[in-house]
Amino acid sequence: MTSPHAEPVVAVEGLHVRFGEVEAVAGVSLEAYAGQSTALLGRNGAGKSTTMRVLAGVVPPTDGRAVVAGHDVRREPLRVKQSVGYCPDVGGLVPRATPWEHVQLAARLRRLPSSDPDWEARARDLLERFELGDVAHRVTAGFSHGMGRRLSVVLAALHDPAVLLLDEPFDGVDPIGVEATMAVIADARSRGACVLVSTHLRELAVEACTSVSVLRRGAQVATMAASEMTGEDGARAYRGLLD
Repeated sequence: MTSPHAEPVVAVEGLHVRFGEVEAVAGVSLEAYAGQSTALLGRNGAGKSTTMRVLAGVVPPTDGRAVVAGHDVRREPLRVKQSVGYCPDVGGLVPRATPWEHVQLAARLRRLPSSDPDWEARARDLLERFELGDVAHRVTAGFSHGMGRRLSVVLAALHDPAVLLLDEPFDGVDPIGVEATMAVIADARSRGACVLVSTHLRELAVEACTSVSVLRRGAQVATMAASEMTGEDGARAYRGLLD
């Protein structure tokens, strides 16, 4: 898709990722821009999460090229990790730690200044928005899947990253959590961040994002404005792309 912005914040060209004989990603190309949100939309196993892991600097590409905030994911994975806020699709939480301990650890890893109270206020605000304030000092071992998803979004957004990567943030999340995630996406866009959201939920993808890339069996089958995927016509078009 054409963007009025001169340079993409995230640029992916011919991305392939193989695990042994399995090709998880087969030729994905996309561009994502500051102040915009891009959805990776598709069924489970479409290659969405693997693509997001590459962009987060967690998994190296087998072939192709991916640049995030000016850093090549293959050559500069640490710089990529410093540039992004990443909500993984599964895992990432310490069962014996509380949400507040997770926040403190994230702040230390991100080197947020201990003398600056702003990050603590932001953390408390995020926890309250996601209705985690009352359980901020309870270990996460007993959390539901949806509560874990909400905390993962909080941790990804805490440091106001240049690139926000949310992998299946709506999975198992109640309406309040969905609303809070939408607000995080809107806030990130308003401050000029580049946002990518992976999901299998078409309606939430088009609500959250400005553009959509549809993946099927690891391959990219379409890229379009999110407005083209709305309503019954959008649902029919999406089903046709997945058949």
